[in-house]
Amino acid sequence: MSAQGTVVLRPATAADAEAVAGIWRQGWRDAHLGNVPGALADARTPESFSTRAAERAGDTVVAVAGDEVAGFVMVSGDEVEQVYVAAHHRGTAVATVLLAEAERLVREHGHGEAWLAVVAGNGRARRFYERQGWTDDGPFDYQASGPSGPIAVPSRRYVKRV
Repeated sequence: MSAQGTVVLRPATAADAEAVAGIWRQGWRDAHLGNVPGALADARTPESFSTRAAERAGDTVVAVAGDEVAGFVMVSGDEVEQVYVAAHHRGTAVATVLLAEAERLVREHGHGEAWLAVVAGNGRARRFYERQGWTDDGPFDYQASGPSGPIAVPSRRYVKRV
């Protein structure tokens, strides 16, 4: 566990799933609606976030500010899969602290480079990653999980040496 200022990082527990799902659902809607295929928007029901948050607790790190979960990151191998911050904590250090932790975890998993996908139309996230030293490695179709199989999402691949 590490702390920076009033943000404390810790592994997620099953008890965090509801908070993670709420942050994920709202953040996903803010960043993705209008920027992803309709099939993916249809698949991302409130229940889907709850289910996935519970299933992914083992590879999730939460940022706690005060007594609430302020954001989270999910890392799988060399991929930083999800980075979300609660709306009222955006613009604070929470995202920076979470991304630094994700980079550390990728390095700890034995990888020299981390990557992540950003929906092409999500300018706010793209600017954030670029400020953090990530490089836009070009367009690709991210294969997002859907109820009947993968859904191709036009994205940008960002990379960083860790």
